[in-house]
Amino acid sequence: MKIDEVASTTKKARVATHTHIKGLGLNEKGAAVAQAAGWVGQESAREASGVVVDMIKEKKMAGRALLFTGAPGTGKTALALGIAQELGTKVPFCPMVGSEVYSHEVKKTEVLMENFRRAIGLRIKENKEVYEGEIVEMTPEETESTSGGYGKVITSVVVGLKTVKGTKQLKLDPSIYDAMQKEKVKLGDVIYLEANSGSVKRVGRCDAYASEFDLEAEEYVPLPKGDVHKRKEIVQDVTLHDLDAANARPQGGSDIISMMSQIMKPKKTEITEKLRREINNVVNRYIDSGIAELVPGVLFIDEVHMLDQECFTFLNKALESQLAPIVIFATNRGVCPVKGSDGMVAPHGIPVDLLDRLLIVRTIPYTSEENVRILAVRADVEEIEMDEASLARLGEVGDETTLRHAAQLMTPAAVIAQQSGREEISIADLEECQRLFFDPKKSAKLLQEQADKFITY
Repeated sequence: MKIDEVASTTKKARVATHTHIKGLGLNEKGAAVAQAAGWVGQESAREASGVVVDMIKEKKMAGRALLFTGAPGTGKTALALGIAQELGTKVPFCPMVGSEVYSHEVKKTEVLMENFRRAIGLRIKENKEVYEGEIVEMTPEETESTSGGYGKVITSVVVGLKTVKGTKQLKLDPSIYDAMQKEKVKLGDVIYLEANSGSVKRVGRCDAYASEFDLEAEEYVPLPKGDVHKRKEIVQDVTLHDLDAANARPQGGSDIISMMSQIMKPKKTEITEKLRREINNVVNRYIDSGIAELVPGVLFIDEVHMLDQECFTFLNKALESQLAPIVIFATNRGVCPVKGSDGMVAPHGIPVDLLDRLLIVRTIPYTSEENVRILAVRADVEEIEMDEASLARLGEVGDETTLRHAAQLMTPAAVIAQQSGREEISIADLEECQRLFFDPKKSAKLLQEQADKFITY
């Protein structure tokens, strides 16, 4: 007899570089806990980020900017992701890299503006009258066709909806009956009907029929509670870029010519300033009337020194606009030339006039003890077993090379340990990894020693 195990369809989350970051690791008073939410050290930078989170939540940070600066591998990107975790999923968070603006299809300023608009959310609240329940009756009413012939047309449909509280009969328009036919609604199904728009949604099959023998996979839902007729507040979260894109490319129709024209259009189109102004006017009207609420999000620009002088002047203007998100920059550069300028040198490669607008948060290198604790957190996230001796040795590797290189050696060392028939990583596995994989310093030293064997021009 053949017995096979069915693999679970539950998706496993991939372990990325910053998977262990769950927030900023602050207590109720806003002080950084030594080790919390995946964080080790960087107390000052985390507390500064916590103040920024509070300002964002109180909507006092719109149109302002923050700069994370520090050596490579000191947690600048992790701080930005920690801020995103603290704000939650309802606040838009748009990450990008400075080099993304260099595209052959659209202008640099257009790429920046698109990301600005992606980082500004709009929460629209709408009160809707809805009918919800299990269909216990569906009787279409027909009359003779007025256009001649022997055909009959449906003038209305009588639908009986049942909930826990009671039953109600509704007489619906034939267009709603057509929508129900498209949704393949039948007796015993639970439906959701909007009174204002007439849209119908099939929620699923009522769980009273769950014992039926059905070859098809069916979703069973409980009988709705409350009355058939309800008033619901629908909250929808969109970004300003969603509104821009929806209005920039309206759908023409369902015929083959309009479909072909949509396919033939270029994938990337610039949105005009005039259209954005019109959308801003509509958004402002919604906000003034209380229908919508503006949710300023976070635009994170990593490697900001890759932007050129044109982008920096555009950012000066964009930060002053009424609809502006919180912008967080990050860079690991010191005093260096500003890209696109005639040899102008500035701190972090950012012009001084833009630096004046920024609150600067500095990240500091980790100590040897902090390196070991961070590697222990990463080992726990990646489900890698290491004893204290091998963890201490890996911390020494981080001191000699970089923390990133030490963290990258863990997975290859785990593979080598498994090949030797062990689950736990030993010092011998780490030494084998160091023999197989070079760190940047060792590679640079070899380049200097064997300079005559490489092309240098």
